[in-house]
Amino acid sequence: MPATIKLSALAVGASATVREVPANAPAFLRFREMGLLAGAPVSLVRTAPLGDPLELTVRGYHLTIRKADADHILVEPAP
Repeated sequence: MPATIKLSALAVGASATVREVPANAPAFLRFREMGLLAGAPVSLVRTAPLGDPLELTVRGYHLTIRKADADHILVEPAP
């Protein structure tokens, strides 16, 4: 299995596939409702000037989440 990284560590402009959203994550249900499920493709569009929040593209729409929440989501970077 290729290496996974935290979503918060993804480089701006990079794409990845969500591999795991732990059920004990503080916003687990909210992530699921927003489409951040295992297997979903995501791209990091940009970060705020101080690095928080992060703007993502998920399932065709833009989503902004806090960096602390992105620390709980594991992704597999696209080659």
